[in-house]
Amino acid sequence: MLAGALSVPAYARGIVLFAHGSGSSRNSPRNTFVANLLQEAGLGTLLFDLLTSAEEQIDLYTREHRFDIPLLAERMVYATNWLETQSDLRDLPVGYFGASTGSAAALVAAAKLGDRVGAIVSRGGRPDLAGPVLRHVTAPTLLIVGGDDDVVIDLNQVAYEELRSVKDLKIVPGASHLFEEPGTLEVVATLTADWFNRYLVRHAD
Repeated sequence: MLAGALSVPAYARGIVLFAHGSGSSRNSPRNTFVANLLQEAGLGTLLFDLLTSAEEQIDLYTREHRFDIPLLAERMVYATNWLETQSDLRDLPVGYFGASTGSAAALVAAAKLGDRVGAIVSRGGRPDLAGPVLRHVTAPTLLIVGGDDDVVIDLNQVAYEELRSVKDLKIVPGASHLFEEPGTLEVVATLTADWFNRYLVRHAD
């Protein structure tokens, strides 16, 4: 069992699954901030823990699960399949939002699910950890990185070159890895909402 927080506004035109990474959870304030803006834009959101409570306790000490991309991607697939068992959700187009290692998990899951995933956004992510699977991602993918996050910029540029789908790489000036600087997370949220509106909602229409 995986704990999650599901929010679906009236007349939602899509739903976005959040893949957290590197010791984070569904309670991540940054992802919650982005999710709230997506809800205001008419999208449902599912923020859920990719690890069980027992796995999280182990990971606190060993860190063995947070970089287990196949396991995390498998959980994304399970969550997507669960959505399709819900009568009020199954017809909504599905998007993925990933952060840190969760970005790689989202991309690997999307490659496996093909056109069942309509669009992907990565925030300060490690899409490079998806490896050669990147070439099999078909969903339009937006990579967002902080302008002061030099190492992660380089890793995202490597992943960007591997992607064969519709893609874009946005660098937010003055932002560090966690986008803690004033106004930077708002930029992330706006870019994310615009991407899903363009490639998830409009495609579904």
